[in-house]
Amino acid sequence: MRIEVVRSGGFAAIPRRATLDTAGRSDAALLESLARSALDSPGPARPPVPDGFGYVLTVDGREVRCADPGLTPAQRELITHVLHEGA
Repeated sequence: MRIEVVRSGGFAAIPRRATLDTAGRSDAALLESLARSALDSPGPARPPVPDGFGYVLTVDGREVRCADPGLTPAQRELITHVLHEGA
């Protein structure tokens, strides 16, 4: 499974992009479960907060847009993993 996160906004408004492929990873089952949950439950629609981050999560071609502070726990955990470990 290919997971991409694009983060935009924030104080400096510098976009950040990271991609992670779950193939061959020991934590693939966890990441794939988080990805499915992140796409299936987009969280409450809330207006963006000033200087907050917005995210576009793309998983095998499916996309969801979300933003702080309205991230679901699955979205938050997935975003953290991908931005920390992705290339």
